[in-house]
Amino acid sequence: MTAERIDGKIFAEGLRGRVGVLAAEFTARTGRKAGLAVVLVGEDAASQVYVRSKGKATIEAGMAGFEHRLPADTPEADLIALVETLNADPTVDGILVQLPLPAHCDEGKVIATINPDKDVDGFHVINAGRLAVGQAGFVPCTPLGCLMLLRDRLGDLSGLDAVVIGRSNIVGKPMAQLLIAQSCTVTVAHSRTRNLADVVRRADIVVAAVGRPEMVKGDWIKPGATVIDVGINRVAGTEPGKTRLVGDVDFAGASAVAGAITPVPGGVGPMTIAVLLRNALVAAYRNAGIDLPDDAI
Repeated sequence: MTAERIDGKIFAEGLRGRVGVLAAEFTARTGRKAGLAVVLVGEDAASQVYVRSKGKATIEAGMAGFEHRLPADTPEADLIALVETLNADPTVDGILVQLPLPAHCDEGKVIATINPDKDVDGFHVINAGRLAVGQAGFVPCTPLGCLMLLRDRLGDLSGLDAVVIGRSNIVGKPMAQLLIAQSCTVTVAHSRTRNLADVVRRADIVVAAVGRPEMVKGDWIKPGATVIDVGINRVAGTEPGKTRLVGDVDFAGASAVAGAITPVPGGVGPMTIAVLLRNALVAAYRNAGIDLPDDAI
């Protein structure tokens, strides 16, 4: 068996296209563009790349981008004051504070300051609670993107056995909640799970988000299972001084067994910004009191 590649790049392009259409409709109905504010504190190289990509994608989708770059030594109180200003700004529908923050800023405190209805990253404890009890809120972008790929591949997920490897607040926990809401039977596994390989072998769906290069081996995978690899790990390449990206799953080994699998790169990665744009647009429609069907995007 050779697994089908789940192309997140193509799916993300389609999602961004749908967002663009609905963003234009929003502008036509309200006389303004949906607005996404991104706050970056410090000079972290990876964060700067992400922020540039998000800003470019926002403009391409026909939305207004508000970028705030602050020095690394910005006092926590000043950062919180900026977030509160954005909360009160009616032209800002979504707020994203790029993580990680400098050590002197309390990430939990800053995130808690964001209006939950503008929390397009889905990290606020109120949105986490809404997800847990099945209420409408915002879900972290990466797990929601994973769910979209799974539903596109498998359709109805009801009754399937799913194993989520990883228990972070950003991916693992919300991923499990999303799968529960789809009526899957869900196991959350992690580095301390006993007989992890045996746990994974019974799963129809495997979502690997543990942050360990190629930890999940091919012989862990149930024949025909669908594998979503969230991991992005940089390891030494075959040539001296070169590096390459790999996931949390041994792609070659798993591809020989699985029914479908996301590659790294090109799988889950492209979905994150696309879902961020989707969340920002949903926030805009909600904040404007305009109905947006659940299946629109």
